[in-house]
Amino acid sequence: MRIIGQIEHPQLKITVFKMENRISVKFENSQYEQTFKLGEDERLAGMESVEHLIDAQFMEQVQTNFTTMHQIRLAGFARAFPPQHEAGFETII
Repeated sequence: MRIIGQIEHPQLKITVFKMENRISVKFENSQYEQTFKLGEDERLAGMESVEHLIDAQFMEQVQTNFTTMHQIRLAGFARAFPPQHEAGFETII
């Protein structure tokens, strides 16, 4: 697998990979990552066609997925580690 390019974005790192004839696009923010394996498709011949695919609506849905991933993580932590109620302070005499 080799990197064939990156797509500039103000909040995300977007890397485009190619292995044989298959293209993958990885989106990363500070905590999460998503990879779209686009497979073998003659319409995706290079970076220009991948950049055409990754339009504003695609990016909006990627951002929504990151929000969902974060909510899943928070809910998992809340279930696994529920807040402990403190009994209060010790009385010091």
